[in-house]
Amino acid sequence: MSTPHTRRSFIGHAAAGFSTLALPRLAQAQPATEPAPRPAQIEHAVTAPVAIEVNARPIPTFEPRDRSRTRFGSLQYRSGLVLTSPHRGFGGLSGIRVDAKGERFLALSDQGTWFTGSIRYSGRAMVGLDDVEAAPMLNAEGRPITEKRLWYDTESLARDGNLVYVGLERVNQIMRFDFSKGGTRARGEVLPTPPAVRKLPYNKGLEALVFVPKGQPLAGTLIAFSERGLDANENLVAFLIGGPSPGQFSVRRTEKFDISDAVLLASGELLILERKFSWFTGIDIRIRSIPLKSIAPGALVDGPTLFNADLGHEVDNMEGIDAHVTAEGETVLTMISDDNFSLLQRTLLLQFTLVE
Repeated sequence: MSTPHTRRSFIGHAAAGFSTLALPRLAQAQPATEPAPRPAQIEHAVTAPVAIEVNARPIPTFEPRDRSRTRFGSLQYRSGLVLTSPHRGFGGLSGIRVDAKGERFLALSDQGTWFTGSIRYSGRAMVGLDDVEAAPMLNAEGRPITEKRLWYDTESLARDGNLVYVGLERVNQIMRFDFSKGGTRARGEVLPTPPAVRKLPYNKGLEALVFVPKGQPLAGTLIAFSERGLDANENLVAFLIGGPSPGQFSVRRTEKFDISDAVLLASGELLILERKFSWFTGIDIRIRSIPLKSIAPGALVDGPTLFNADLGHEVDNMEGIDAHVTAEGETVLTMISDDNFSLLQRTLLLQFTLVE
């Protein structure tokens, strides 16, 4: 977008598009009963593995209003891409996990679809995606999970080696896939969860999953965050599943932000990606840092904000975050956006260095 006028036009269109899409989601936030499913919402699900073409356009600067600026809070902008594809199933990306080198990725859409491939770099900048494949998530019977009523809103992703966990928001269930048994062709099983997980609000339920590895507090625990499941004090509900001390805790909710994803750093800091929407200002995103050691059953946790952005920056509906460490020792955060399969929104892949 070469001129401020073009950028402002995009911001207005993006806000309008997000508003249109957000209205039914906001209206459905906490109904007394679940509404009937809308079949159109799974029209972008794939039914068999398929190689797809993904085109990438670079985003040279994160803030078009000040192209010389690279520092944003505790993050320094590295590079970004606008992703498009002729394949109708590409989009709706709600979670991403990258390998230790930040090259191979596993992502999911909110239509019950896996995406795998590689990020191509030129120096430290992302320049494209290679070898991208889309594949349906399979249930225990080997059928696409989307064949079952409401089993399509796959919003959250966590990984423990070959074990991959996926959270389904509308039914508030968690599935576990063993990728040693065929990768994305693996059949999923439903993971037992606390009864309170199933009571999370329709369309504001399971939104982020983090698995705690060995060597960290709470090792072996799957941490599940709700988007806007609220406790008695209007704070965000989260769960410790398995591990040494299972239970429920809360994340302090401020400024009407909701959780969209989370990632655990080797330092023991849990970074929470959050967003909020306003009819007047559009979408805002932020990242908060919470010490893992502060999390325990019954706890109310909080932490400082490391990063803020709005539609004056190159953001959209950011829903996924992950981290890797470069050979030089830099911690790199990778974020991805959910375009809701809307022509007015974009699929963005962004990378930042965590500088403090």
